[in-house]
Parts: sequence; C-alpha cells; structure tokens
Amino acid sequence: MEIYRRRINPRWNISETLTGYIFILPMILVLGCFVILPIVYAVFLSLHKVQLLGGIEYDFIGLGNFTRLVEDERVGIALRNTAEYVAVVVPSQTILALLLAVTLNSGVRGKNSWRILFFLPTVTSSAVLTLIFMWIYNTDGLLNNLLAFVGLPTHNWLGDPSVALKGIMLMNIWSTAPFYMVIYLAALQDIPQKLYEAAALDGANWWQQFIHITIPILKPVTFFVVAIGIIGTFQLFDQSYIFSAGTGGPNNATLTVVLLIYQAVFRNLQMGYAAAIAFLLAAIIISVTVIQQRIFGGEGN
Repeated sequence: MEIYRRRINPRWNISETLTGYIFILPMILVLGCFVILPIVYAVFLSLHKVQLLGGIEYDFIGLGNFTRLVEDERVGIALRNTAEYVAVVVPSQTILALLLAVTLNSGVRGKNSWRILFFLPTVTSSAVLTLIFMWIYNTDGLLNNLLAFVGLPTHNWLGDPSVALKGIMLMNIWSTAPFYMVIYLAALQDIPQKLYEAAALDGANWWQQFIHITIPILKPVTFFVVAIGIIGTFQLFDQSYIFSAGTGGPNNATLTVVLLIYQAVFRNLQMGYAAAIAFLLAAIIISVTVIQQRIFGGEGN
C-alpha cells in the first residue's frame, strides 16, 4: 500500500527526481564545460574564418572550410599516412599483445620478471622513447653502427620518406603492445581451466584449444583492444612531431591528421580550418569504430 501511495503522489516523484538531478549536477557541469561547450564552439569555428591578429574576428563562410579540405592535397597526404599507420600498427600490436599474454599465461619461468620487463616501455614517456629511437635511427646511431659492424650498407632512416613512417610504426608497436598484453593476460586468467581439460580429454591439441576456446572467449576483449588501438593510432601526434621537428617530413612522409591540425592552429593561425579537419577526423574514427563493431558483432557477443 505504501508503494502504491508513493506512485500516485506527484510531490514525492518530483522530490525524488530533483534529488537525483542534484546528485548528478556536478557531472553535468563537468560534461557541459569540458565536452559539450567545446564541441559547440568547434562547430562554430568550423563555419567561420577566424582572425586572431589585431583582435579576434569571426567571418562566417559556411561550409568553406570543409570545401577547402577537398582541395588541400596535404589533407589527402595526412589521411593516407594515418590510414597506413593504423592499418599496420593496430593488427600488429594486437597480435603481439595476444602472443605475449598467452606465453606469460602458459607458466613460463620467471613470468613476473618478464611482465615487468615487457611493461617498461608502456610506462616510459613517449617523448623519451621517441628520442631514443631517433638516436637508434640516426645516420651515426646504433642501427647503422650495427649494420656497418656486420658489413651491411647503412641508411639514412630518418631522412628517407619511404621508411620514416615505418620507423614510427615499429617504435609504437613495441611500446604499446605490452599495455594490451596486460588486458589480454587478465582475460586469459578468467577462462575456466575445465574447458581446456575437457578439450584435452577429447583429443584437442594446444592449437585447437587456442582456436576454438581461447579466441572465441577473448572476442569481447579483442573488440575493446582493437577499438582503443584504432582511436589511439588515429590520434598519432607526438612521435611524428618529434621525429620531423613539427614539419611532417621528410617530404610529408610523417604528416598525420593531428599534426596537420596542430600546424593549422599554431603555425598558420587557421582556427576554423583546424576545426574542420578535427571534425573530419572524428567522423572517420566513429565510422571505423562502427564498422569494427559490426565485424566483431558487438562487445557482448
């Protein structure tokens, strides 16, 4: 009877609703200030030509900034470089992370020490790692010295447009795979051992158990790892910036979409154009994530 009275008492419902909104008000304010308002302002900027020197002025140009995206050849170069980077790094770091996790979960000796060793690159500053790899790739760096020591020809790794981006790929695969390895390792330890024991009794070998038990059970985890990997790789900036001193060179070989946004804002003072590029990047990330979700069948499957 008391429940029924509360349902038909509008004053009680209003009081409960107001109490709920009061509790979530801080989060609403945070989302409004740091998410919703910046998005609205970015939409406003993308429709205007912004004059920063001599006072801020906004000239409405409609879809002019978005039309310029089609005409700017550097946008196409940045998109190709970013797409190539994503297509190589995401599968490579996912596969490497899974293999490392399976190896450590198999009872290898000293696995705790191996976990710490593998995870060190993840907790190291990205800028520091980039500088280390620049020293390795330098013309008189470690890699060329090793090649010269064994009698092989050296190479200008940082100055060759055909290999500059691949150097960043290699560095990021090595430094990010351990993070996803920990995620996979936690998921592997949650798989009941009875499944493997039953499969072994039925005559399934290690590979068959891996394909028919491990991979299907890890499907939601793989969805998460790939989704986070895609979002992160599409936002490549700091390594490309440090490698090329902010130019995207050599010959635009390391130019990425986020680096292009940086150049538009801080070098060319084109706030509206930078906002348009940012919306293009956001649309691509959302589209790729939706496609990936359809491929994996969603997180819950």
